[in-house]
Amino acid sequence: MQQSYITYHHIISSLGFDSKSNFEQLKKSKSGIKKYQRENGDEYYSSIIDKEKVDKLFSEIGTIDKYTTLEKMMLLSVNAILKKSNLNIGDRTGLILATTKGNVDVLSTKSKFYKDKSRSYLFELGSQISSFFNFKSKAIVVSNACVSGILAVAVADRLIKSKMYDDVVIVSGDLVTEFILSGFTSFQAISSTPCKPFSKNRRGITIGEAVASVLVSSTKKESAVEVIGTASCNDANHISGPSRTGEGLYLAVESALKEAQVLIDDVDYISAHGTATNFNDEMEAIAFSRLGMSEIPLNSLKGYYGHTLGASGLLETIIGIESLNQNTLIASHGFDELGVSKSINVIKSTTKKPLNIFLKTASGFGGCNTAVLFKKVINK
Repeated sequence: MQQSYITYHHIISSLGFDSKSNFEQLKKSKSGIKKYQRENGDEYYSSIIDKEKVDKLFSEIGTIDKYTTLEKMMLLSVNAILKKSNLNIGDRTGLILATTKGNVDVLSTKSKFYKDKSRSYLFELGSQISSFFNFKSKAIVVSNACVSGILAVAVADRLIKSKMYDDVVIVSGDLVTEFILSGFTSFQAISSTPCKPFSKNRRGITIGEAVASVLVSSTKKESAVEVIGTASCNDANHISGPSRTGEGLYLAVESALKEAQVLIDDVDYISAHGTATNFNDEMEAIAFSRLGMSEIPLNSLKGYYGHTLGASGLLETIIGIESLNQNTLIASHGFDELGVSKSINVIKSTTKKPLNIFLKTASGFGGCNTAVLFKKVINK
């Protein structure tokens, strides 16, 4: 059967404007989370991208005023992927856009795109990316809460294995907006301090923003990783609360392992979702315990980036790929004392260790859960 590989990747975040610089910052335990002030004067912690730098870089490839902030960031990231890969976009090249809220900021009266409500539609965001690079087919939009970014990898894997495409570009992103902040504030879910995933003293999530992109290909390249197992499962427990037994995540990981034909002991590292909310962290710990994965090294990257919503799964996948290729486990920033009922092996300090296979998981509102297994490609 046709295999799929992630061959090139790129990140734009508060910690850097490429994958390499981001990973270097993580190795130094550098967090991009800082204190900011909302329009109503309330203070909050977040991970925010330098928009002046975005505009400066984008001016080299396009007209700044024609595109929204998120569009410019996505176009910059995809452009970097296309330049590095020298990909020739043809009929066998697909495009997937993954996001939770897309251009929701244009609904604000302060946006210069306010009068063009169609700009807030997700298919229009996909159209802007597709037309800029002259993709031959329409963008596929994956918008499934916070699993969107990693679910897009699973979709691309299916498209390549079914031989619909030879290459698929995925771009995923979300911004910190008043809409997002208001929504999570209404849930009383935002932490008054930088988030502490899986910790006893966690107080909730920290919202962040990022854009990430990857090229999923049927042809492996140097430093590629193979997508060896994917699965999604919805626990249908509650509109915002996860299953208390971790059933959806348990089934997703179990199915991904079965497809990959690997044993639990073969998994070297877990890149968990780890939002630092009471229910999510507890649910993940229960699911991993039920799976017999309590001893596998695990981290959450939310302490570095905050929760970047639909972008988080793809962003964290790229960091996981760098971890594999550099044989480096990144510490779970902000972790202090275990605050979940089941034992899990949270990575406390960044260390070198031979790595071959890692598991990326994500969970989101509505009970969605996605698990994807990646394997290092040994180049001979």
